[in-house]
Amino acid sequence: MRAVEANQRHDEQILQDYTYRQTQTMEEADGHGGVKKREVRVFDVFWLQGVPVRKMVSKDGRTLSADELKKEDERIDKEVKTAREKRERNDGKGKETDPRGNEEVTMSRILELGSFFNARRVQLGGRSAIAADYAGDPKAKTRNRAEDLIRDLVGTVWVDEDDKELAKTEGRFNRSFKIGGGLVASIKEGTTFGMEQKKINGEVWLPTLLEGKGAARFLLFFSFNGSARLVDEDFRKFKATSTLLPGAGSAEEEKP
Repeated sequence: MRAVEANQRHDEQILQDYTYRQTQTMEEADGHGGVKKREVRVFDVFWLQGVPVRKMVSKDGRTLSADELKKEDERIDKEVKTAREKRERNDGKGKETDPRGNEEVTMSRILELGSFFNARRVQLGGRSAIAADYAGDPKAKTRNRAEDLIRDLVGTVWVDEDDKELAKTEGRFNRSFKIGGGLVASIKEGTTFGMEQKKINGEVWLPTLLEGKGAARFLLFFSFNGSARLVDEDFRKFKATSTLLPGAGSAEEEKP
């Protein structure tokens, strides 16, 4: 798992050379098992000044107007500025942070906050993988709210055996929690999630699917009370200027 963490950090560097299209589908539950509201948004995802950003290009099948796209650009500029300042502040304090400046929960800490068990070899997408279950220790001493989340998590991970990359995860939160009184983030007890990654262009593992059911919110990035499904596709390489390389097409998933 420590090798997986090291590879993930390496992937983040390569990720900065890629852009892709993300389709986000949110369904709000009506309390009777039905769907009260459904919203579909499409984003272009890319990196800007070392920060991953999402630019919305359409909503419910309607392409955004020039004015709306301009507002998206202005929002992204503020988001990148805030992330870089936050990262610099936390880095200056010696804290390990993600590209947005949030404190990271390292694999060493995940192992201290819980344990992996029941490891077994399985086939996943035509490739050999090691599956293992995880259970956090609710009595473990945490250092921040992000660690509280890991401590109260149970689930399963699938690691590609050859590449030592995280190929799939499934999990469930065993209790509700809030950060900043719910203004920063909140997750309802019993909320489940799943994530899948695939090898793209023979060089990097990228997310292709993220879904959740229950109720969760994280700042303005996402919010759902029902279900959420994010599908990533059309991976392409681009230059630091965000201009696609001449003649570059979609990157191909590696076939088994």
